[in-house]
Amino acid sequence: MAGIISIFNNKGGVGKTTYVFHVAHILARRGLRVLLVDLDTQGNLTSYCLSDEQLTAAWGGRGNSIFKVVEPIIRGIGDYDYRAPIDLAYEGGFVSLVPGDLRLSDFEDFLGDSWNAARGGAEASVRTQTALNRFIEEAIEETAADVVFIDLGPNLGALNRSALAISDYFITPLAPDLFSIQGTENLGSKLSAWQSQWEQIRQNWTGEGVSLPSGAPIYLGYVMQMHNMRSRSEQGMTAGWGIYGGRIEAAVQSNIVDKIGEDRVIRWDDGSYRLGQIPNLHSLIPYSQEARKPIFDCTGADGLRGAHQTKARESLGLFDDIVRTIETVLDDTD
Repeated sequence: MAGIISIFNNKGGVGKTTYVFHVAHILARRGLRVLLVDLDTQGNLTSYCLSDEQLTAAWGGRGNSIFKVVEPIIRGIGDYDYRAPIDLAYEGGFVSLVPGDLRLSDFEDFLGDSWNAARGGAEASVRTQTALNRFIEEAIEETAADVVFIDLGPNLGALNRSALAISDYFITPLAPDLFSIQGTENLGSKLSAWQSQWEQIRQNWTGEGVSLPSGAPIYLGYVMQMHNMRSRSEQGMTAGWGIYGGRIEAAVQSNIVDKIGEDRVIRWDDGSYRLGQIPNLHSLIPYSQEARKPIFDCTGADGLRGAHQTKARESLGLFDDIVRTIETVLDDTD
């Protein structure tokens, strides 16, 4: 079974969608079959991947957005309705997408309302809580995916609770600033509470036909994003950003690791929880978004000129450490 990795932070604006998009395409270039699931109701990942015409089709009556998958549950007329992911036709490898949808917020109400009943073992409520998991398992089988990335919105709501419960791993993109540090403050305690409550669902479930995931994803660590590069700095950061960057590790330790437990965390060879760091690529992102392809695949035909072309080619190497780490984890999962 493919590894399911959620990308999650309780703070927006940390480059989460850009990170998911590029890591997915690099893994595809390396031969893995990648499935993207956009559960962020803002739908930024979906907009990054699809043209306006594809978006209109995905959200239409016969569309295959994630809302269309769970719409029968919302309407009270049945279980989830399988809709095939979109093959993004990436020349470098296989990447498919379950499109996001603003209307998915309606499903969050159902997840919230059915949570306590599911903890008591009520079958209809358990099926509601596991609908996303059962759909994703079917999508994995159809696409033969090796890895699934779930893009989550920046909140601690019922939708993210269910998504994290079905994940094998999760990663927190962080920016070296005060707001990112504050965003970790209640993250670990919430995750710990959710894991305990999900275990109640597992213990009280006596029905058939529903496979319940562990509800306790392993923390792969954080990715430091959007730091400004200066060659004179030892770690490549400007002094101001370096101050907060140095506090991130301590915040992750106290606010996430200590709360969920060392047994649910991977500490890397350097003794830290950092998967890697990605510099500020803001000047290239608009070209990537317009072309709907990774920065490193953009060329002069996409509007790049001079130094931008060189920087775009070199951007592929910026993700190497992160991608290799994820590959190692997936190999261990197999």
